[in-house]
Amino acid sequence: MSPLPPPASVVPPGLGELFREFQQVGLSGFGGALPFGRRMLVERRRWLTEEEFNEMLSLCQLLPGPNIVNVSLIVGQRFHGLAGALAAIGGILGLPILLVIGAGILYGRYGHFPVVDRALHGIAAGAAGLVVATALKMVRALPALWSTRVFLALAFAGVALVRW
Repeated sequence: MSPLPPPASVVPPGLGELFREFQQVGLSGFGGALPFGRRMLVERRRWLTEEEFNEMLSLCQLLPGPNIVNVSLIVGQRFHGLAGALAAIGGILGLPILLVIGAGILYGRYGHFPVVDRALHGIAAGAAGLVVATALKMVRALPALWSTRVFLALAFAGVALVRW
């Protein structure tokens, strides 16, 4: 399958640039990289429009695995085929895998201290805030139809309030 061509207005990134940009996303968003990925792809690099990102994310949510890893694979493939997909995935997963192994070793040794537990709760709250902010940004690209707004409100009520 050949990659979808990028829009004519987009200067295709090189393989090294794909690797570095996704590596930065992977390191910035440890445990919640999607907001950082969206910012890089849509706002900073402009490799995708808001609509393209929303559509791509919708597809990636149906696929197994972390959404941002699936997005990186599709973006890399879009610009450089298999080589681009491997560069983007290598960038987003390489150093975070090493960091998780190191964090696991440290947690095994120091995880029983209360200060570690409090720090992890604070990090989780920050990650949740980033996810909410990203969702609000994504809503801007949706059609302003009443049915869309009603569906969003019902989805929010089901997940946030009823805990479905």
